[in-house]
Amino acid sequence: MVTLKEIAKAVGVSSATVSRVLNFDTTLSITEKKRQAIIETAEALNYATPRARNRAIQQGLNKVALVHFLRPDQELIDPYYVGLRLGIESRCQAMKIEVIKVYHTETFPSPSILQSASGVIVIGRHTPAEVEWITRHCTNLVFADFAPVGDEFDSVRCDLALATQKLLQGLTDLDYRRIGFIGWREEVDGIRSEMNEVRFRTYKQWMTAHGMFEPAICKTEENSEQSGYRMTRELLAAKQRPDAIIACNDNMAVGAYRALHEAGVRIPGEIAVASFNDISAAQFLNPPLTTVRLPSEEIGETAVELLLERVTGRTLAKHITLASELKWRGSTRTVPQPVSTAK
Repeated sequence: MVTLKEIAKAVGVSSATVSRVLNFDTTLSITEKKRQAIIETAEALNYATPRARNRAIQQGLNKVALVHFLRPDQELIDPYYVGLRLGIESRCQAMKIEVIKVYHTETFPSPSILQSASGVIVIGRHTPAEVEWITRHCTNLVFADFAPVGDEFDSVRCDLALATQKLLQGLTDLDYRRIGFIGWREEVDGIRSEMNEVRFRTYKQWMTAHGMFEPAICKTEENSEQSGYRMTRELLAAKQRPDAIIACNDNMAVGAYRALHEAGVRIPGEIAVASFNDISAAQFLNPPLTTVRLPSEEIGETAVELLLERVTGRTLAKHITLASELKWRGSTRTVPQPVSTAK
């Protein structure tokens, strides 16, 4: 856990000063700029004051159950969901909240696991039957990275449709026209289809509306690095290759890179690559990967805060959408920088 000494060193003040600022000591004489620097540094380092750490326990949130839609092995190969879980766990650790993890299996877990927790955070897409079962066995509930149909549940997520539109508009502004896509099919209500996956659905709708949709350069399979490799090889074998490829996530983009490098295709000289998630490895690929940063850790942290509000008596549901951010790097053409008028 981050200490007062570490925050003090980062800001250039004494530990005593940090302690008094974080505990809202109004008698302390300090500039507003320095006070703000201490608060922002503490937040950046995920520090929680003793008052904040005790707040959760005093208000009844001492144990949180995480109900995941993935199995442990599936989560470990997807850095996005690892980051989301770590965001939940780090915030809970800072507030001394116990965490119980419930991963996906073919059967429902014991109801006692949920009933023993003060609140439940549900990670990822769950079926209506699973949502009904969970709500039947717990009182305080927040959905992370998924919002069930209806408006009665708390949820926090990113707007993937808007993120996809931003990426497509950005690539079009860079004069890419034959934009291919590699993604996966998603199961909803027992039906597995690429149209159930929001990035693909948005891509097809946007490209169709702009007169640029070409089924031949659009592939879906399973969600893995290897499938990204296979689908990119198929795109390279097409009669007309795309001039850019959007991968549904960075893992698939890594597979796409491998296929392009093996074929001697220059990135971005011949084919550009862009993706979603912004995992830590993205900036170290050759060339660094252009990607949409989806705030997975922040989604997890926000879910904990919503759960704390629920425990303390809030009854009106909140739906929180966190912003995505385009990270333009070397796998696409350079984004033109504004011309400075300063002399």
